[in-house]
Amino acid sequence: MRAVLYDGFGMRPEVRQVADPEPSRAGVVIQVEASGLCRSDWHGWMGHDPDIQAFPHVPGHELAGVVTAVGGDVTRWRPGDRVTTPFVCACGRCASCAAGDQQVCENQTQPGFTHWGSFAEFVAIENADVNLVRLPDGMPYTTAASLGCRFATAFRAVVTQGRVAAGEWVAVYGCGGVGLSAVMIAAACGARVVAVDVSPAALDLARRFGATETVLVSSTSASTGHASQAGTAQDAIGSAGAADVREVTGGGAHLTVDALGSPATCAAAIESLRRRGRHVQVGLLPRAAGHPAVPMDRVIGLELEVLGSHGMAAHAYPAMLAMIEAGTLHPEQLITRTITLDETPSALTAMDTPGVTMVLPALE
Repeated sequence: MRAVLYDGFGMRPEVRQVADPEPSRAGVVIQVEASGLCRSDWHGWMGHDPDIQAFPHVPGHELAGVVTAVGGDVTRWRPGDRVTTPFVCACGRCASCAAGDQQVCENQTQPGFTHWGSFAEFVAIENADVNLVRLPDGMPYTTAASLGCRFATAFRAVVTQGRVAAGEWVAVYGCGGVGLSAVMIAAACGARVVAVDVSPAALDLARRFGATETVLVSSTSASTGHASQAGTAQDAIGSAGAADVREVTGGGAHLTVDALGSPATCAAAIESLRRRGRHVQVGLLPRAAGHPAVPMDRVIGLELEVLGSHGMAAHAYPAMLAMIEAGTLHPEQLITRTITLDETPSALTAMDTPGVTMVLPALE
């Protein structure tokens, strides 16, 4: 098969011919029809994820396609089934899995991190009976692939962990794939959404997907005039964004989501909350960036909740899929471009395009 590989952290990825994968006893092989390009893939390439330990390595963890081979112990799936999978693949046997919390499985595998991923024509998935999700009839593979990490992660963060309610103010920091998904989901649930980013193009997309207000922050100013002396874009979001959010929401958001993942945006999101507000951290905080300085005095004094959210288990997909089939959610609208495998190395190393990029391995 053809696949995108890199031989070390930060080394230029390239497309090569490699051996086709084989299914394990409990696993399957999927022919990849679409795979999302996510900032987590960039973090992995940069060396920020300790799960990547062997080279060469194939990234890619948001996928949809067709089952082509199954292991002898698989009971629920057959060749020809149209499927997707969460990026956290559970073991199905540990205490967390027994409790229904497969997204924090103690023995989890992750395509594109613990093993070769989906920037390839085929990918192997472990423990298929626990981890595969059957696609609704007619759902395009590109739409399905966008669910596996960013959209499902945002859905659980906003709906389950964040407990969003109609009429609440929700502030979303960072309007990449996860952030725009969170904007769309919160708006669909009846919330008023404030989107915060350094990119006018990203905020244009946020408004398109339901943001009521937007806060544009740069290294020198914010959209409502608050000055910032920060030296980087992320620091600017931290210093100016919180003040802007508190102003436009009349005292602070009920729920904040850091979809970017930096010490500055994590702290700013918490600073943006009103009394008894809830913060959900979704964006990864690489160790290389240092531990965030969480404003615990504010957490205590205002009785804030600080929560993490890490993907969504396969068994939890039906509620999200039902909203998509009903036309309440439109993840397909988040897709801004499609690329080939040959275009993927440059796109992965740059990660500079707002919206969602889909890799189509069969696209010529």
